[in-house]
Amino acid sequence: MSTATIDLEHHGEHEHHGPPKGLKRWLFSTNHKDIGTMYLIFAFTMLFAGGLSAMAIRVELFLPGLQLLEPDLYNNLVTNHALIMIFGAVMPAAAGLANWMIPLMIGAPDMALPRLNNLSFWILPAAATMLILSFIVPFFPGGGTQINTGWTIYPPLSVQVGMSMDFLIFALHMLGISSVLASINIIVTIFNMRVPNMTMMRMPIFVWTWLVTAFLLILVIPVLAGGITMLLFDRHFGTSFFNAAGGGDPVLFQHLFWFFGHPEVYILILPSMGVLASVVPTFSRKPLFGYSSLVGAMIAIMIIGMVVWAHHQYTIGMSLGAVSYFMIGTIIISIPVGLMVFNYIATMWRGAMTFETPMLFAIGILLMFSFGGLTGIMLAVVPADMQYHDSMFVVAHFHYVLMPGAVFGLFAGVFYWLPKWTGHMYDEKLAKLFFWINVISFNITFFPQHFIGLAGMPRRIVDYHAMFTEFNVISSIGGIVFGLSHLLLLYIVIKTVRGGKQAENKAWEGAKGLEWELPSPPPFHSWTTPPKLAAS
Repeated sequence: MSTATIDLEHHGEHEHHGPPKGLKRWLFSTNHKDIGTMYLIFAFTMLFAGGLSAMAIRVELFLPGLQLLEPDLYNNLVTNHALIMIFGAVMPAAAGLANWMIPLMIGAPDMALPRLNNLSFWILPAAATMLILSFIVPFFPGGGTQINTGWTIYPPLSVQVGMSMDFLIFALHMLGISSVLASINIIVTIFNMRVPNMTMMRMPIFVWTWLVTAFLLILVIPVLAGGITMLLFDRHFGTSFFNAAGGGDPVLFQHLFWFFGHPEVYILILPSMGVLASVVPTFSRKPLFGYSSLVGAMIAIMIIGMVVWAHHQYTIGMSLGAVSYFMIGTIIISIPVGLMVFNYIATMWRGAMTFETPMLFAIGILLMFSFGGLTGIMLAVVPADMQYHDSMFVVAHFHYVLMPGAVFGLFAGVFYWLPKWTGHMYDEKLAKLFFWINVISFNITFFPQHFIGLAGMPRRIVDYHAMFTEFNVISSIGGIVFGLSHLLLLYIVIKTVRGGKQAENKAWEGAKGLEWELPSPPPFHSWTTPPKLAAS
């Protein structure tokens, strides 16, 4: 028997077995839908881990004095909560939506680099393990001090923290690598794998938001990587990048960190704004208002967002010229952000609106995100920020930006696309109940923090003056209800995945001109004339 015949026999044997089943299907998957699902499951898991730390913080702040947590443990929880929510929950959840929807929206058979896709996901569980170890290590003998620096890990404090800081630095490097690889994959997919005739200005806005987000990630993650590598050298190799005694400058780290940290806010928000561009037209029964101005606004946000980072550092003693520049730049960036909000409001204007759960979240986003933007303009003004800086007002502000702007947008996307992903409709009554409990408890948690911040309560401090007690009690009760409400979300999702009413071809009846009304496209290579394209 010739070798050629043997090869053919073996080839046929592999063909016969079909795709891998069970654990192998997930471990070695190169299917964008499977990888998107894994991202979403991972993000859900980390949402609960980060949420537990937030609830512990709110329990501690229920009353003045020390309740359960030592000051170092409290600061460690603050650090962990922020890093888990940003890198473990919001970014992977947005990547899950991107993996699921981008190929479907542009008519691609899969992502351009499927194995890279698999790698960029599987780096995440390893990085998350390192992140959680950085929290746990100090509790073991010889584990050193806890990470009491907050998520910004400023030196000189972060130079003095024990071994757990090395775990954290390594975890951040791995998370950064995962994000950059995923971004490269998304950019290559969008540029090279659109169906014929889908020009850039015909792409759904969700795809545009991810294109801008991916470029932002590639531009700013290396700066963070450089900053934490310099920190590592200061810790172990005797350098003095940030050590004033050796001629270094601790403020340099703040500039490197916030050059990443400010665009990161838009990295978290933009994908959710892209979800709104699908949700709002559907439930308004109207085409999206101002497509090209939305694209322009996103590109403007990317460019201006890169050059306003030092508004996080007004109190460090910059020159008058520098703070004036950063103040003006920060106020200018509110224009394209406001433009996006107004475009969505104009889409709803005189539309035949219905209020299914995704639409409720969309309206909630527009209202609360706008309020977060308003307090952002207050914080942008230098003389005012000298008073607000590092107070609970800042905590209230960024939660009003990031919870509606990022997390609620992801919830809207999950409810909007669950019928597409699972083939089943979710329980609308339970979903609406989740929306109302979630949104009301969110406002009860964070609205009072504006008042205690303006009255002078500092953030990241375990204890507080008795005069702040009432608002902290309200805030803590809201926070505990808010945290527990996500168990209902978990129940709704599991119930939908396991069964329920079959989703029809037009899952949202009456929604005209949406990408998912199209029949499944034929294989990519078999098209001779382009199919009729979906409206964005």
